Amino acid sequence: MATKPAQSITKHFAAISDPRTGNAKQHVLLDIIVIAICAAVCGADTWVEVEVWGKANHPWLRTFLDLPNGIPSHDTFRRVFILLDARQFRRCFLHWIRAVRKLTQGQIVAIDGKKLRRSHDRACGKHALTMVSAWATANRVVLGQLRVNAKSNEMKVIPELLKLLDLTGCIVTLDALNCQTQIAQQIRAQKANYVLAVKDNQGHLYEDLKDLFAECLLENFHQVPHDYHRTVNKGHGRIEIRECWTLSDSEFLDYLHQRQQWSGLQTVALVRAERRQNAKRSVALRYYISSLANDARRILKSVRQHWGIENRLHWVLDIAFREDESRMRRGNSPENFAVVRHIAHALLKQERSEKIGTKAKRLKAACDRDYLIKVLSI
Repeated sequence: MATKPAQSITKHFAAISDPRTGNAKQHVLLDIIVIAICAAVCGADTWVEVEVWGKANHPWLRTFLDLPNGIPSHDTFRRVFILLDARQFRRCFLHWIRAVRKLTQGQIVAIDGKKLRRSHDRACGKHALTMVSAWATANRVVLGQLRVNAKSNEMKVIPELLKLLDLTGCIVTLDALNCQTQIAQQIRAQKANYVLAVKDNQGHLYEDLKDLFAECLLENFHQVPHDYHRTVNKGHGRIEIRECWTLSDSEFLDYLHQRQQWSGLQTVALVRAERRQNAKRSVALRYYISSLANDARRILKSVRQHWGIENRLHWVLDIAFREDESRMRRGNSPENFAVVRHIAHALLKQERSEKIGTKAKRLKAACDRDYLIKVLSI
C-alpha cells in the first residue's frame, strides 16, 4: 500500500498549469483536483456533492493534502474546472493510465463515441458534448478520450485519438460509421490490426460483401476455403447463438472492387447473430473487414468484445455515475469532469477484492475508509 493515498494521482497531475490569475488564490490546484477525484470515487456527481464530501472528510484529507484554507466551496470547484485546460488535464490522465495499467499483447481496443445528453445549453445554442473513448476490453479501462467539437465529427477525431495511443500488437475495433480507409491505414501504420464493421455507408464494399457471402451461404460454403466458429450463450431466459464465417483467399477478396484501398486487408467476415426468447426469434447478419489472418474465433471474439465499451463503460457511466443526468455545461467543465469520472471508474475497476458492481463500490468507498485507501492506492 502507498504511504500516502492517491500518490499516483498527485504524481501525474502535479504539473498541470493553474488557470487562475492573480495572487489571491486560497486553494492549491492539486488539492482541488485530488478532492474532486476522491469524491467521485465515493459517489459525488455534482460540485455541491464534491464539497459536501470534502468537508465531511476534511481531517483525513489534511493528512496528505495542503488545504491552507480548508475545503474549497462548490463554486470554487466549478470555476476551476471551467477554466482548467482540458488538453493538459487529458494528457495527465493519459500519462497516469499508462503508468497504472499496461496494455497486454493482442489486447482488443474498442473505439466509440458517447453523447453527454444533458450537457447542451439551448439558451446559448450549445449542443450536447460528445466524447470519443478508446476502451481496453481486457483491462477494462479507458486509454484515452477526445472531445468532438461542434463543427467536427467522430471520423475526424478518431485519427487524433489514435495518435495518442501506443497500439503496437493490439486489435482496434470500430463501428460502421468509422469504417474509413484513412483510419484503417493509420491503424496499420501504428503496428496494430483492425476489425471494422461494414454497413451501407460503404456503398460498393457493403454490397460486394452481401453478394459474396450470399453465394457462399447458398452453396453452404461447399469447396470454399473458409474458417468457422460458433458460440452459444444461455441466460436470463434467452439463448444467443453467434456464428462467424471468414474468407481470406485472394480469389474471394478480389471480388471486392475496393480491396486495394484498405491497407493490410486480409480477411472478410460474416457474423450471424440469432436470439431466442420465449416464442420470439430474431436473426441479424453483419459484415466485417479485418487485417487479421483467417481466424473466425479471433474475429468473433473481437466483434463481441467491441460491445464491451457499451455494456461495461457507457452503461456504467450512465447508471453508476449518472453521466447522462449531469448538467455541467459551461467552459471546459463537462469535458474535465468526464475525465474525473474515467479516473474514478478506472480506480474502482482495478480494485478487485470486492466482487460487487461499480455503484456498490462507490458506496463502500464512501463508508469504509480502509477500502477507499485501497482503491486510491492502485
